[in-house]
Amino acid sequence: MELHTYEKEFFDLLKKISHYEEAVVLMHWDLRTGAPKNGAEDRAESIGQLSADIFNMKTSKRMKELLDALYEKFEELPEDTKKAAEWAKKDYEENSKIPEKEYKEYVVLSSKAETVWEDAKEQSDFSLFAPYLKQLIEYNKRFITYWGYEGHPYNTLLDLFEPGLTVDVLDELFSELKKAIIPLVKKVSASTNKPDTSFIHQSFSKKKQKDLSLYFLKELGYDFNGGRLDETVHPFATTINRGDVRVTTRFDENDFRTAIFGTIHECGHAIYEQNIDEALSGTNLSDGASMGIHESQSLFYENFIGRNENFWKTYYPKMKEASPEQFRHVALEEFVLAVNESKPSLIRVQADELTYPLHIIIRYEIEKAIFSNEVSVEELPALWNQKYEEYLGITPPNDAQGILQDVHWACGDFGYFPSYALGYMYAAQLKNKMLEDLPEFDTLVEKGEFQQIKEWLTEKVHVHGRRKKPLEIIKEATGEELNVRYLIEYLKNKYSNLYLS
Repeated sequence: MELHTYEKEFFDLLKKISHYEEAVVLMHWDLRTGAPKNGAEDRAESIGQLSADIFNMKTSKRMKELLDALYEKFEELPEDTKKAAEWAKKDYEENSKIPEKEYKEYVVLSSKAETVWEDAKEQSDFSLFAPYLKQLIEYNKRFITYWGYEGHPYNTLLDLFEPGLTVDVLDELFSELKKAIIPLVKKVSASTNKPDTSFIHQSFSKKKQKDLSLYFLKELGYDFNGGRLDETVHPFATTINRGDVRVTTRFDENDFRTAIFGTIHECGHAIYEQNIDEALSGTNLSDGASMGIHESQSLFYENFIGRNENFWKTYYPKMKEASPEQFRHVALEEFVLAVNESKPSLIRVQADELTYPLHIIIRYEIEKAIFSNEVSVEELPALWNQKYEEYLGITPPNDAQGILQDVHWACGDFGYFPSYALGYMYAAQLKNKMLEDLPEFDTLVEKGEFQQIKEWLTEKVHVHGRRKKPLEIIKEATGEELNVRYLIEYLKNKYSNLYLS
């Protein structure tokens, strides 16, 4: 066959895989947004079967033959075909090393584990989830032996979410971040300049919060013709396909920040997916470059826009309109200080900008210990509590507010957490560069004119999908390698001004 015939069949196979993936993603979305619990067992089996089919297609004899044919004349291929072939080859080599039976068992286990995790969290009882977590860890350790690793075994898991990332690199970045942040957290905690946050915990109706969430999504540029907003236990954005990118949030009538900032955070994820080059639809390039790059977009929207004082100069009246009694005697300045409050807290998704990276570092260090065989599953709650006391000066009173707070381990997503902190570093570096190109950034935010900001991010990040690797995107967008200094400077400036001036 001629090269273009192999190329066409290759992309046809990728499209077929994407159709199956769409079904699985839709089932996962349903699972997390209120699917009946009685159907959990059968639903897990269905997800497992479809996932096994995807696995088989990615590791099929025909996929291998197509890749071999394409690589024979690799230099003659169009750039997008080269990139798609590289990703497909990576998938093939990773997946073909795992026995199909084990892979299917693992997918079924993780689907069941999510449902058990919800119950365990609700009852604040880690012992309910522990047997599932133990099995998930054992599977991942086996997978690492199949895949092989260089240096630390955790490197293999990191590479699944952030290609090219290693423990050595993270240890250096996180060491520098800890060195700067922990003393600042202590100074801020000791400061007498504390905002009044009592009004935050007054009743704010769920319906009004949902109305506001929908309003902010529209204002920021989220396309409702290609998405929707739903409620879930743990907020997320998910891509069914490029024209169907859904956002979820969680409502707390005694703390509006959970929904408002959670929605803005997920909006950043969704806008990224909605603006990937349409030409990549149905291919393995129609996705975010990495989890870290994805987090850079959600954190950019949540923190650099949503927590920006200039944003609230325009939008605070909408909050007052939605809950007039709550904000009647709260001036704009007081509101801004309160929503930027910094104090050690137990829950990552509710953490302020300053303490947030410490939550990620704690989880990273625990995961690294798990895959170094330094800690057993039974010892994890104690280790978790110990690190929260060491880094943040607080100890979780129960499992729900401690080790059970996040769904990621139930999904089997080990190696994922560092992406959150990397995303914060990426975001700060992108913001620094954006200010050179758009010095009127704060004015645009104050006016509620986000189009230029979105266009800049689309040009530098969104449109590329997986055509470029994370560090390549950062280097081309900012003109330099990843540099943690921009995040450190941002946090020092912001919280010194708020608390120490």
